[in-house]
Amino acid sequence: MRQIRIPAQGEMIVEQAPKPVAGAGEVLLKIKYAGFCGSDLNTFLGRNLMAKKAVIPGHEIGAEIESTGTDVPGFLLPGLTVTVNPYTNCGHCAACRSGHSNACEFNETLGVQRDGAMRDYMVLPWQKIIPAQGISARDCALIEPMSVGFHAVSRAQVTDSDTVLVFGCGMIGVGAIVRASLRGATVIAVDLDNDKLALARRLGAAHTINSKEQDLHATLTELTGGLGPTVVVEAVGSVPTYQAAIDEVAFSGRVVCIGYSKNDVTFHTGLFVKKELHIFGSRNALPMDFDAVIRYLRQGNCPKDELISAVVKPEEALSAMQKWVEAPGKVFRILVNFN
Repeated sequence: MRQIRIPAQGEMIVEQAPKPVAGAGEVLLKIKYAGFCGSDLNTFLGRNLMAKKAVIPGHEIGAEIESTGTDVPGFLLPGLTVTVNPYTNCGHCAACRSGHSNACEFNETLGVQRDGAMRDYMVLPWQKIIPAQGISARDCALIEPMSVGFHAVSRAQVTDSDTVLVFGCGMIGVGAIVRASLRGATVIAVDLDNDKLALARRLGAAHTINSKEQDLHATLTELTGGLGPTVVVEAVGSVPTYQAAIDEVAFSGRVVCIGYSKNDVTFHTGLFVKKELHIFGSRNALPMDFDAVIRYLRQGNCPKDELISAVVKPEEALSAMQKWVEAPGKVFRILVNFN
């Protein structure tokens, strides 16, 4: 079988490997589509310090069950279209014991700490398989990244009385926009790219702000009647957006942090106290978030084609990644087609 590996910074190869076999409690998947995400891009650029050496990337998965080993539940049948929960959890750390398996202290994510899904076949424990009947294998590769944004909105307990500001209209920000809109909130999307902002409107944002062309504070003051957004979701991971999240959120508001800033962020902590802020980290996603995304995609009104920037063959993956490096702000998702 074919598999894609990142042997060193700026390198990507397609190699041959034996087809795996499902053992007890395991499922053999035929990978149909696997998505490249920002962590894969950083691994390719040598910036992902969490990635193991010479990793097989990919944790955004659309697949079909090829076969199952013994001790696998009967609902997981060959031919079933599925996606995958790509995170591990130990079951013993403080996060796992409190029901937050997505934030396991010892998590290893496919394509980062463990070899991922950029290959023709892979074997996984049956507990990580998520059936997604009614959704194409291609679109299943969108479920995991969107679920991360869904989880962030759940962390903030967003309701229809909230005004939610989302910094960043990439795939994870898109997930937050969709989920907040589905919950009835008024959503304000902020980005530097007008094409992404136009898509954010189609996905449920009531207002959009290009912070390169508009005064962020003045526009938010006008849109919120001077109160500020009650919830801010930071899905960029930059110093300015983290600082703006604290500056712009309403008094007694909630800030949800998804993005990883590569640089230290300096805050005037007086605002934490004066505003009595609730500040949440948000990591990965829970099974209920995957389920919510699947229900949304089944509705059929998501412009899925617009979320997929390119579909390439394994042999074209290196070229696609190089193009992403040249224009990082223009890519939602690159899918690799293993059919």
